[in-house]
Amino acid sequence: MHLEKSAAQRWTTADTAKMAVVTGVYVAVTIVLSVISFGAIQFRLAEMFNFLPLFNKRYTIAVTLGVAIANLASPLGIVDVLFGSVSTLIVLLICRAVTKRITSLKKKMIVTTLIFAFSMFTVAGQLTFFYQAPFFFNWLIIGLGELLSMSLGGILIYLVNKRIDLTK
Repeated sequence: MHLEKSAAQRWTTADTAKMAVVTGVYVAVTIVLSVISFGAIQFRLAEMFNFLPLFNKRYTIAVTLGVAIANLASPLGIVDVLFGSVSTLIVLLICRAVTKRITSLKKKMIVTTLIFAFSMFTVAGQLTFFYQAPFFFNWLIIGLGELLSMSLGGILIYLVNKRIDLTK
């Protein structure tokens, strides 16, 4: 009888190390740039790593963990850890599903950027709940910040992929 192995059992040491590096770099970039990574106006450059699951699904976990750990430094603390990481996981899975049949990497990245910018209603909702900030204004500002950070980061990830095969 052949039992299919779970994803965790198929990961090699190299796979786990790559995931750890992505998680660590996400956290480092977010914390180093914490002044612009949290709050009502956000430009979280580490969001560029949201593209990595398009190349290999193992990065879905790595990025989600990166968000959870980085959000420990958020003014909202555990709330941002829970909502931010769960939201990120869901949006990463949606992006993978929506872009599954798209063959053009550029188109996949554009769709992912737009989905993530739209998904910033979750952050706007937190700010509205905790700080009584105006929801639609926050959604617009944070969504634009996400659009900008993902667009700039997307160019960088695209260029990195030209040199390093991110699918491996």
